[in-house]
Order: sequence, then structure tokens, then C-alpha cells
Amino acid sequence: MDRFVIGIDYGTDSARSVIVNAQNGDELASSVMYYPRWGKGEFCDPSKNQYRQHPLDYIEVMEYTIKDALSKCDSDVAKNIVGIAIDTTGSTPVLTNNEGIPLALTDEFKENPNAMFVLWKDHTAIKEADEINTLARKWEINYTKYEGGVYSSEWVWAKMLHILRKDEGVRNESRSWIEHCDWMPALLTGNLLPKKVLRSRCAAGHKALWHQDWGGLPPEDFLITLDPLLKGYRDRLYKDTYTSDKEIGKLTEEWAEKLGLTTNVSVGVGAFDCHMGAVGGEITPNVLVRSIGTSTCDIMTAEFSDINQKLIDGICGQVDGSVVPGYVGLEAGQSAFGDVYAWFKRVIAWPVVEILNESTLLDKETKKKLQDEILDQIIPRLSEKAMQIPVEESTIVALDWLNGRRSPDASQLVKGAIMGLTLDSSAPRIFRALVEATAFGSKAIVDRFIEEGVPIKEVIGLGGVAKKSPFVMQTLADVLNMPIKIAKTEQTCASGAAMFAAVVGGIYNKIEDAQKAMGKGIEKTYLPNAEVAKQYAIIYKKYQGLGAYINSIEK
Repeated sequence: MDRFVIGIDYGTDSARSVIVNAQNGDELASSVMYYPRWGKGEFCDPSKNQYRQHPLDYIEVMEYTIKDALSKCDSDVAKNIVGIAIDTTGSTPVLTNNEGIPLALTDEFKENPNAMFVLWKDHTAIKEADEINTLARKWEINYTKYEGGVYSSEWVWAKMLHILRKDEGVRNESRSWIEHCDWMPALLTGNLLPKKVLRSRCAAGHKALWHQDWGGLPPEDFLITLDPLLKGYRDRLYKDTYTSDKEIGKLTEEWAEKLGLTTNVSVGVGAFDCHMGAVGGEITPNVLVRSIGTSTCDIMTAEFSDINQKLIDGICGQVDGSVVPGYVGLEAGQSAFGDVYAWFKRVIAWPVVEILNESTLLDKETKKKLQDEILDQIIPRLSEKAMQIPVEESTIVALDWLNGRRSPDASQLVKGAIMGLTLDSSAPRIFRALVEATAFGSKAIVDRFIEEGVPIKEVIGLGGVAKKSPFVMQTLADVLNMPIKIAKTEQTCASGAAMFAAVVGGIYNKIEDAQKAMGKGIEKTYLPNAEVAKQYAIIYKKYQGLGAYINSIEK
């Protein structure tokens, strides 16, 4: 009898559940739902880089997507589902009370953004991240050394400290914190008490300064030197962490009934989306898997013997088992990739949105249809025209740091820039420069790995941009001067979660076995043009020079 698993992928704007045949990886059904409150722009303030999500959004989309996906399957599928695994964006933490309940789920704080999950892209904690870095460099042990030597405002300690400082009411009720990827499995298994939750090795090692060398999280004296407001948090958190091939427990009766499943379903330890996505993209040692969407997350695994005592400078962490158990997981990434293109689209679409909407020449329905048609065509038409511009005419140079810089050397203080503009600089020419900038940002990451002695055998692309934009991917192949393989699987994060679900459900002994049985291989490869690569090597030096200048004026 076939057995089935569910992979749940929580993205920035929506969540998706897929039901997969664990024997062969075939997808039976899937369902996606956008977060209701997030979609209305509630609890966010982009002008302050504040991005918060209500825990009810997460609960509601999980319940809907699982039930909706099940409704598309034969009636016997539900009783033969053996495992669930969940990935989320991260670091996306929330402050909780003594019972492990996010404060936004209590009446007092249900409308308070500071009591909600702080999304990965929230950059309100720049000051706190800087303080962590300053203290760590003075301390006897630099607790950031396994996280690239630079702690980011996108990560948990900076975010939680910022909230504790800012909101006295939340501070008085808070007793602990939990990552989104830890909370969902805990919720499904009824194991919410902060000291008893099985915490993700992935989240703890890459974002929370956890490492076995110093017995878990940084010691109490480090934390209270950072700020006395952190007193007691370490004791109320965790010491041990777990890889995602481990079962956290079974579905509770309550959740089994809500979802239409059985209490025999095993729930796995959670992880971040791109780490499970790399597994879904069939990562192997020294293969760089790039999840390319609004931002990028770049994941590698390496043998312990290859890493040995190396500390990879400027990345987002090197963690035992964070991707595939038995290997060192390496993470890097860009804070903006597709978001750079989306920003430019908003800029040039301003008249369409603001002026056309006020026109009295067209009726409301026609204006809406025309606006939608134009907005849908902007990026495809820009790509078409930009692709026709010879690389030797790429005289505009841009910097991709519009949302700060994640890797190498994290900094949310730096800004994007464009130089070389003339009166002849058309929208397609500027767009081409922005695409090249995102590719140059990718090259900076690849170069850092290589400089630090971590070889890259090949590159695999995942995600919306990788699947849908030949112009972007060919540019990336030319800039890196490396072939870019595109994974065939559409939803690699959810598929990777399904592979882990198959392991925790007892179908496979290890994740590599699940990958071999359930993976779908490569659908396309972009090959670099050697001559174009030489030209881009010259332009890349200009990109580096622009970056050095922006770094100097932002200090």
C-alpha cells in the first residue's frame, strides 16, 4: 500500500501544503493560501522596516491548505499519511509566555505588532545587532565565529532584544521566545512548554549563536552584559537541538480531528525554508543550491573533513547537520534579488497606479483591466528589451543592496546605488544593470566560499526567478562563468519538507535515501558564454568599486 506525507512550506506572503507519495515523490495535490492579515498590510510599517505576522495567519493557512489539498485526493489517502514536516522563513521569532504561547494569541496583545512573529526581513534591530557584534569581538570567545563573524539584524537575539527594549507591556509578560519553524511542530504535537520544545538545529545554529563548543546558547553573563533585560532567558530556553530527520511527536487528537488525519502521523523537527528547499533540490556535498526569489538563500553541505577547523568568514553560518544530518551546513544569501526588480517595477509604474487611476477618460472597470495588463507586462517586456542590449553597452553599474547586505559580511546599514546614468539611460538599460547587480552580488558570495577554501562543484537554481526568468539566469551563468542547473521540482521547499516527513514517518532511514527515491532531477541547464564572462569580469570590478565607496560613506 502506498504511503503519503505532507510537506508544509511557509513563505513570506503565503503557505503551501503538498501531499506526496513517499515511494516515488509524485505530488498528489497541493494548496496555497495567502496570509489574510499580512495581505492587508496589517502590523507592518515599511518606512521603519517593520514586518510582523500574526500567529493566527500561520494557523489559518495551515488548516485550510491541508484540508483543501486532502479534498483533492482519494478518500483513503488521509488515513495513509504517515508524516508531516514544516519549513518556514527565518529568523522569524516571537516572544512567548510561560506556557509557550505567543503573546499575540492572548487578549491583551492580540493587536500589538511587538507580540507577533518578527518576519525575517524586519530590520528594526540594526542597533541591537551592532551591539552584539561589538560585544562578541571583545569577549573571550567570539560567539559569532560560526555564523560568519557578523551577527545580523535579521536574526533572533537582535530582534527579541529590540522588542524587549521597546515595549514595556510585552516585556513584562514575556518569558521566552520561539522560532516559527519550532512553534508549528510544537503546536501540532501539543508540546509548547519552552523547556520541552525540540528546537531546530538549523534555526539555533544559524541564527541564535548556538554551538556545542560552548554548551548551547551563549552563557548568561554574555547575555546580561549585552543587556540585563535578557536575564533568565537562557535558562528558560534550551540546551540541545535536533536535526530535521528526528520525530518531535505525533499529531494530537485535536489537530488530527481538525485536519482530517489520524493520531499516527509523525511530526518532524522544523527547519528554515531554503535549507529544506536545498534538500528538495537534491543537494549533495559542495553543490551550491540557490533558492532565488524575492531574496536568495544559498545553501551548501560539506564533509566535516573538508571544513575541519575552518571558519568561513562573512557567511550566515556553518552548522553541523543543519541541512543534511552528518554534514556541515553552510548558508549565505542576498537580502534582495527579485525584490530589486519589483522595486524598479513600482518606480516606473507610478503613473499607471497614481495618474491612470484618477483619469476621467475611462470607466472604473476599464482602468482596472488596463492597469493590470500594464503591470503584468512590465518585467517581461523589460527583460525582452534588456536581453537585446549587448554586454559591451552595459555602461550603467548598479549595487543590489536595496534591502541591505546579507552575505558576504552582513550589514543592514548599506544602501543600493546606480552610477553611470546619462540622458540616454532608458528603462531597459537600467533594468539590465539591476539584473547584472544581482548577479554580481551572487558572484561575491561564490568568490567568498572559494577564497575561504570551500570548492563549489556546481550550482543548482530553485525558486520562482530560477524557473521563470531565462534572461536573469543566463546573466547569472555568464557572471559566475559557471553552468546553472535548474531543478525540475516546482515546489522544492515543500518537497524537501516532504522528504523529511518520509524519514520521520519511518519510510526511509536517512534523508539521502528519501532524496534518491523522491527527487525529480534537473529540467534545464544554462551554460555560460566565455566571451561574455570575460566582459563581465571587467564590469564586476566596477561593481566592487561602487560597493567599496558605499561602504565607506555608510560607516
